[in-house]
Amino acid sequence: MKTTEPAVIRTFEDLECWKQCRMLRLFVARQVVPALLRDERYRLGDQLLKAARSTTANIAEGYGRFHYLDNAKFCSNARGSCWDTLDHLITRNDEGFISSELLDQGRMLLNQAVKLLNGYMNYLKRAHTASPVADR
Repeated sequence: MKTTEPAVIRTFEDLECWKQCRMLRLFVARQVVPALLRDERYRLGDQLLKAARSTTANIAEGYGRFHYLDNAKFCSNARGSCWDTLDHLITRNDEGFISSELLDQGRMLLNQAVKLLNGYMNYLKRAHTASPVADR
């Protein structure tokens, strides 16, 4: 029987939720924004990029807090930024600036990121409860 070792987390870059949010951010930057009309890249693209960039930035900032509940709060902010990103994608699709295919692809990446964030936040809350000092 094969045993799997738990992943070693040395930095926020090792977190699966950060990796998935990074994929979402790169998707927005490399596929969605370039698909916008030139004039819209600056107005609409900027809003979309800010929301997508906020996902990874909040995970990194929370990781640096070294307190379980602080970290979970920043992950909650990252999750909110994921939904903000989706709303921007829906708006761009509704207004005819991106295709339904790009929206569907973004939705898939976002749903996976939110699932991973939810799992990590649950872990942080359990770890806080189990920790005698409530800090890592």
